[in-house]
Amino acid sequence: MRHLKRTAKLGRTSEHRNAMLANLVCSLIIHRRVTTTLAKAKAARSVAEKLVTLGKSGTVHDRRLAVARLHQEDAAKVLFTEIAPAFKTRNGGYTRILHLNQRNGDAAQRAILEWVDIAVEAPETTTPAGVTDVAATVTKEADATPAVAPAGETKA
Repeated sequence: MRHLKRTAKLGRTSEHRNAMLANLVCSLIIHRRVTTTLAKAKAARSVAEKLVTLGKSGTVHDRRLAVARLHQEDAAKVLFTEIAPAFKTRNGGYTRILHLNQRNGDAAQRAILEWVDIAVEAPETTTPAGVTDVAATVTKEADATPAVAPAGETKA
């Protein structure tokens, strides 16, 4: 019987599960929002909230514990300098889970895991070098030359 055993196994070994959740929480810290499956979001939420609680105290010991859990020093630095100070007055409930539709390939329930009080910046659109944005070019050309010539004038 699994009484009082709350760990979601997620079909992985403990090492794989801990590494996956650490990677997911690092992505949440850096990008402020992560889209994943509902089960993974629920498992990562508890890890993220415990790390924010560590970040609120900010001691050297807590920083070392966070780095040991996340395995990424830059994500831990962002956690202690940007994320945790934003939640200084909040006593818990740092994340929210928004339910999405099912994934097409395997019908897994998807969800968005994000911070509650931290705004998410719009993602920057990047294009490969040498490729121009076709939609922007078309709108610029349309603004420059009228589609229909004014009455009395003809195009040569």
